[in-house]
Amino acid sequence: MKSPAVVNFAPEAGSVELREFARPEPGPEDVILAVEAVGVCGSDLHQWHSTHSWKVNYPVVLGHEFGGTIAATGRAVKAWREGDRVVSETAAVIDPDSPLSRAGLYNLDPTRKGFGYGVDGAMTRYVRVPARCLHRVPAGLAMEQAALTEPCCVAYNAVINNAKILPGDRVIVLGPGPIGILCAAMARLAGAQVALVGLERDKSRLEKAKAYGCEVIIGDATAWAKARDGLGVDGVIDAAGASAALKAALELVRPNGWISKVGWGPQPLNFSLDPLVQKNITLQGSFSHNWPVWERVLALLASGQLDVRPVLGGIWALESWHEAFEKMHRGDIVKAVLKPA
Repeated sequence: MKSPAVVNFAPEAGSVELREFARPEPGPEDVILAVEAVGVCGSDLHQWHSTHSWKVNYPVVLGHEFGGTIAATGRAVKAWREGDRVVSETAAVIDPDSPLSRAGLYNLDPTRKGFGYGVDGAMTRYVRVPARCLHRVPAGLAMEQAALTEPCCVAYNAVINNAKILPGDRVIVLGPGPIGILCAAMARLAGAQVALVGLERDKSRLEKAKAYGCEVIIGDATAWAKARDGLGVDGVIDAAGASAALKAALELVRPNGWISKVGWGPQPLNFSLDPLVQKNITLQGSFSHNWPVWERVLALLASGQLDVRPVLGGIWALESWHEAFEKMHRGDIVKAVLKPA
């Protein structure tokens, strides 16, 4: 059986197209998931435009934010049954014996390969998933919302695990993409006063952050950063990735403050890191997520404490992937979801 799939087939810009993709067979510890919803990530757009900075195993089916129903199970799978509604983590291949994996930090395993770049992802009807990656979708949570668990987990890890937020802190988030907006939402859940900062072209996406109780700033955020006592904000979350964003973060954060960097960017810095030393700033990288993060985020989604509907810009059939990609790339919407069925 073959189904359409959105395939990144070569490293050149624009090398994404709809192709026929055979339904995979499960290994002993795998399931086959009938994909019901798959989110479009900024990394999918980067691979489409060949602006990414990670190794891609061409050709590869895109898509790593997904959920669906188990259609088949491998012979060694005991905890899951056909018909279970699930979402999947992204670490499709890990070394279970590495020290990091044994410590529960398999997301940092150097041999890790993820869906959508290292192995075939979910922008198709059926995807093979290791059973260890699965989490049950809470009853009542729509699959198009559950499919966005993954970017929420990225935000949770950057804001809750890898930052030092205390209730009442003033926090700036740089970059109003999907991760930036969700980081702002997480910081609000943690009790911070939050400003999301972007450019003039980001106006429509910045508006979405207001649904989470955030202030929005176009351009220079210095006045907001220094409004309390003139020293700067307690923390900055860099979800933009460009080197200019890190330079701005160093200027906006107060002495002894922190920066959590979750945005990717291949550009060289071209500026001095002396302010990091002079101001005694903690600079923390944040990558991916692990099992406890997924369980907590799903609990937040199920309870309604976290609502992804403000960032969901629309649902498209898989065959209309190009329109969905374009709308996200132009900034018309924050997040697109594709429906393979």
